[in-house]
Amino acid sequence: MVTPAARRTAVTHARETHGISERRACLILGADRSAIRYHHRRSDDVATRQRLRELAAERRRFGWRRLKLLLEREGIRMNHKKLRRLYAEERLQVRRRGGRKRALGTRAPMTLPQGPNQRWSLDFVSDTLTDGRRFRILVVVDDFTRECLCLVADTSLSGARVARELTLLITRHGAPLLCVSDNGTELTSTAILSWSQETKIGWHYIAPGKPQQNAFAESFIGRLRDECLNETLFTSLRQARAVLAAWQRDYNEVRPHSAHGGLTPASIRLPLCSPASRPLRAGFASGLRPVLTQAAPNGRDEIGRGGETALDRTEKHRHDARDGNPGLYF
Repeated sequence: MVTPAARRTAVTHARETHGISERRACLILGADRSAIRYHHRRSDDVATRQRLRELAAERRRFGWRRLKLLLEREGIRMNHKKLRRLYAEERLQVRRRGGRKRALGTRAPMTLPQGPNQRWSLDFVSDTLTDGRRFRILVVVDDFTRECLCLVADTSLSGARVARELTLLITRHGAPLLCVSDNGTELTSTAILSWSQETKIGWHYIAPGKPQQNAFAESFIGRLRDECLNETLFTSLRQARAVLAAWQRDYNEVRPHSAHGGLTPASIRLPLCSPASRPLRAGFASGLRPVLTQAAPNGRDEIGRGGETALDRTEKHRHDARDGNPGLYF
C-alpha cells in the first residue's frame, strides 16, 4: 500500500469487512484522513484523448511529438509533459521495428545546400505486389526543402526513363545545380550521362559502399518504407501509383517535418535561388560542360583528367580495368 489510491481501497475494505469507523481504520493502516477523503478535480481530457487516439490510428508511425504538432494545428494546445502522459496512458507508443542495420564508425557531416534546387538526391526502392511480382520506385528529393519531387513506380526503370522523368521535373520545379546518386547501372548509363551533358547539370556519384553519402534520399526512403510501404498491401501497379501519389501529397503538404521546426516541406519552398557560390560547372574550349564527379574512398572528389568527361571515357575504359584512377568507369 504505497499510493493514495491503494490506501483508500484498504480503508474502505477494512470498514466494510470489520464494521469499524473511518477514523479507526485510518489509525490502524497509518493513512491520513484528508488523503482518504480527497476527490480529484482534474478533467479527464476525454475529447483530447479521443482525438489523440484517432490521429494515432490514422498515423500509425507518428510519435507524440508529431501528434502534438497535428493537435496544435487543430487548436488543441497543452504542455508537452501532459500530452506525453496522455500518450503513455493510452498506450500509443510506436514499436521499434527490429533487424535494421546501423552504420558503424565515424561519419563526417554533409555540406547542406542553402536554397531549393541546389541539389537533388536520387535513389531506388523496391517492393512486392500481393501476387509476388516486384516493382521499383524512383525517388527524387530536394535536399534543402526535403520535398519529395517524384515517386515513379514501375516494373522496370531504365536510364532513359529516369532521364525523361528528370526532364519532366525540370519543367515543374526548375533545373537543379547538382544531382547526387549511387553507382547503380541505371544512373551510370550512357542515357544519364548524355542527359547531364545536354542539360548542363552536374552529377555526383557517391563512393561505392557508402550509402550515408546519399543521406537525404536514404532518410526519406526510410520514412517512405516505414509509413507507407510497410503499412499497405499492393494488389496492382495502378493501386501502388495511386497510394504513392496520395502519400507524396500528404508528405509534402500535411506531414510536419522535424528539420523545419514542424513546418511542411512545401511551405518553405522559396523562389528559384541564385547559383551557389561554389561552381558546379566547368568551362571547356567547346563551351560549358557539366562536371560529373565521383567520391573517392578517401572522401575527395575526382574530376575528369585534362578536361575529359565521364561520357568521353565511357567507351574508352569500358573493358579496361587496369587504370587505378577512382573516376567513373563502367
